[in-house]
Amino acid sequence: MLKALTVRDFALVHELDISLQSGLTVITGESGAGKSILLGALGLVIGERADSDTVRPGARRAEVSAEFDLADQPAAQKFLAQHALEDPDQPGRCLIRRVVNGDGRSRAFINAAPVTLQLLRGLTEGLVEIHGQHENQRLAQAGRQLSLLDDYGVNSETLVACRDAFRAWQASLDEIAALQAAVANKEDRAALLAYQVEELSALGLAEGEFDTLAADHKRLSQAQSLRQTVARALAELDNAEALSRVARELAGIDDTHPSLLGAKDTLGAATALLDDAARDLQQYAETLDVDPGLLQTLDERLGLLIDLARKHKIDPQALPRQLLGLTGELEGISTDRSALDALRNSAQQHETTFRELAAEVSAMRRTAADEFASAVSKRMNSLGIDDGALILEFSPNESERGLESVEFMVVTNPKYPAAALAKIASGGERARISLAIGVVAAEKSALPCLVLDEADVGVGGTTADVVGRLLLDLANHAQVICVTHAPQVAALGQNHLRVEKTSSQDTQIAPLAQPERVDELARMLAGAGITDKSRAYARTLLEEAGNTVH
Repeated sequence: MLKALTVRDFALVHELDISLQSGLTVITGESGAGKSILLGALGLVIGERADSDTVRPGARRAEVSAEFDLADQPAAQKFLAQHALEDPDQPGRCLIRRVVNGDGRSRAFINAAPVTLQLLRGLTEGLVEIHGQHENQRLAQAGRQLSLLDDYGVNSETLVACRDAFRAWQASLDEIAALQAAVANKEDRAALLAYQVEELSALGLAEGEFDTLAADHKRLSQAQSLRQTVARALAELDNAEALSRVARELAGIDDTHPSLLGAKDTLGAATALLDDAARDLQQYAETLDVDPGLLQTLDERLGLLIDLARKHKIDPQALPRQLLGLTGELEGISTDRSALDALRNSAQQHETTFRELAAEVSAMRRTAADEFASAVSKRMNSLGIDDGALILEFSPNESERGLESVEFMVVTNPKYPAAALAKIASGGERARISLAIGVVAAEKSALPCLVLDEADVGVGGTTADVVGRLLLDLANHAQVICVTHAPQVAALGQNHLRVEKTSSQDTQIAPLAQPERVDELARMLAGAGITDKSRAYARTLLEEAGNTVH
């Protein structure tokens, strides 16, 4: 249960230290005194959103600390142990602290260790539930209604197993979709590679062939111009008779002078070189006399190679290497579908498990539905809705929560058909129906602490007394903290806290001894003008509640 709450510089509060007891605790005070501040502070403790308005004007930061007794909460103790957050000296105690800076940023601590808000909520969702004035709006939500029914009559372990099986099934389906896409991508890639490899292989292109083809094409495309140039060169070489005649005349000189001998040798060599040049040019000229169709053939092949190179975005010289690379990639692609088959089998198993567990959940829900509806209907009748009844309607809706959803249908007048809770016209009726549902649901809940903000709104007199006794019954197995304006409810409280403002407009909360309760109840009954008559009535309410005044 919640044992203590400490508040510093929160909203209108400068400093509060509140000790809380088991059973039914009522909180009263004049309108505007700040009764909702306690709920706001508790909201921070359980991980609700914080903002800069949380901090008291003029203060640097706000702090809220709460102490919980976990002696009867093994699940909470296990949660702390799993996250290494337990207090080894006092394992049955848990201290939660929330600090909010002036800019709205906050930090959370469990047993002095910093934690995320997600972790904080994971712990406190099993410790405290706050029913605000808008709880009847939450109760109109289909998801909330299903949760209440499940809390009432469905085994939590089966629910968790059902949820886990559904999530595992969906995760397998996601993996299957991803793997199918990957396999399809691989197969598409393999088909493209096979086409490209076949296209390149059909060329029969050798390394360096493109350069050779380009050179041949260049020469043949200039063949006519080259032939003319070579012909002129050969003609000039044929007219080199003067050089031969000089060589013959020098050969007729009979002199062994070295210079003459050198000139003879040089002229002989020059003549021989000219002959060699003429012979080579003649051979080159013969290569220029080719079949006219060869140039077209070269032109077509070069065009094909250039087009393919452009398609692959590479240089034509790199086409042979491109073929090798694509062939290697194609050989390395594996489209083994065995993993896909294994995933499909796994998904089938998870789906089967989910449907089996969901069927168990459905059976428990339908068994619990009649008992839940009957119990709520009785509570509605006791709260003044004499002919009221709750009817649970199921609709198919497959999700991690099972195979159906549920909607709370309410009858407030037997002359009219049942209507959804959200469509009940009277706000007072909605509040009483919501209270009846909340009380019945809480009776079977393992939640140790229930906080109610004006659960008695819209009721008074005998009905208010019934509300108080419902809460008192609920307090037999849960700590109930109730903010109330009804003196009948306040009189039934086993513990009574009063909220008031000081002369400096600070909010204070203090426990009331039994004599002080008389004046507080008298104020609630008569307003500011407390009289002997209102005090006498207050004593009567306390005595009827079993809270004897000394």
